[in-house]
Amino acid sequence: MSPLKLLIGVLLAIPVLVSAQIAPARTWTELREAEQDRVNRNAYPLTGYNKDEVRDVLSRISSLDRDEWARSWIIQGDIHAAQARADQQKDPAKARAAYLNAFRYYSFGAWPTQNAEGKRQALRLANEAFRAYARTSAAHPVEVIRIPFEGKEIIGYLQLPATPRPAPVVITTGGLDVYKEGVVEILGESYLAAGLGYLALDMPGTNESPVMADVGSERVFSRAIDYLLTRKDIDPKRIAMLGASWGGHWSARIGILEKDRIRAAVNWGGPVDGYFQRDWQLKALGTREYLFDLFEARAAVYGAKDLESFLQYGPRMSLKTANLLDRPSAPMLLLNGEKDTQVPIEDLYVMLRSGSVKEAWVNPQGAHIGRGPGWPDLKIFREVVAPWLVRALKPQ
Repeated sequence: MSPLKLLIGVLLAIPVLVSAQIAPARTWTELREAEQDRVNRNAYPLTGYNKDEVRDVLSRISSLDRDEWARSWIIQGDIHAAQARADQQKDPAKARAAYLNAFRYYSFGAWPTQNAEGKRQALRLANEAFRAYARTSAAHPVEVIRIPFEGKEIIGYLQLPATPRPAPVVITTGGLDVYKEGVVEILGESYLAAGLGYLALDMPGTNESPVMADVGSERVFSRAIDYLLTRKDIDPKRIAMLGASWGGHWSARIGILEKDRIRAAVNWGGPVDGYFQRDWQLKALGTREYLFDLFEARAAVYGAKDLESFLQYGPRMSLKTANLLDRPSAPMLLLNGEKDTQVPIEDLYVMLRSGSVKEAWVNPQGAHIGRGPGWPDLKIFREVVAPWLVRALKPQ
């Protein structure tokens, strides 16, 4: 090859690799505006935040430096944590709300992955604040569960409705950036309103999970099933699993591999096959649907340090590669949006056409996990997912 052709080839390759590693390529000004817009609309990932407080947080940040980012969110979390401690004795309900707010601001300081010391500190503070919130829970206690696992432990949150007992329980995991604490915050009340208990767990490779994401990492959820079967307040014949976003992949695996021990599984926008392939990743890592550090968050769950090792690692996770798609499964619900730019909608259809009979809900105008105009996350859960789980877990 001539030197000129070689140079042209290198120059053509650079934009693809660079854009994949830093996507979405927002400047700090663009990122600040995008975040403020989302909090103003109460849109993911800034649902439940006070728009004026977020404006204050963002005003203290002047660059894309991750430690500077974390420091400003920690300052806001500290304000709420101090208020919670002051109210703990005289007004427990007020303290509980303040601890939850402290958790929110700390956790967004750690978002979407802990790739700086400041972000790791923010995550530690977020988990501490959330456990203080859990300790002050009133009518339906949030129980911190610690399950021995391969010399480590699986940490989760269990919350059961007052009735029925023994209760049906849905093992629930989020994705890259919604950890078990976020599951409680976002879905907990809706689970209880539907008469369902839940066990919130981190997906492999995130937060306090004892394992990285790899073939076989679903064993953490199998161990959780073992634990639930020991509880007299939980119905052993009414256990299901739900995974949202990346977590949907683990629910799909468990729905197949543990079909005899669970009654149902929900894959809510999770990867199946195409997501893990090189071509999709090089395209999807440029999505503007995700605010920032998408490559870093995706690579972190494997422990991959660079783009090439990340791209090579992914295909081993495919359910097709694992020869699981054509195997029988527990009753399964698949959900996503036709316009998802993070997980290919074809992954839903591949799974729907394989193995056991399944049900699906697709929003033709929806983005990731089906969210879109008229269909925020909670509406999808309350009107589609929860009713399906109630039917699937009805007493036999």
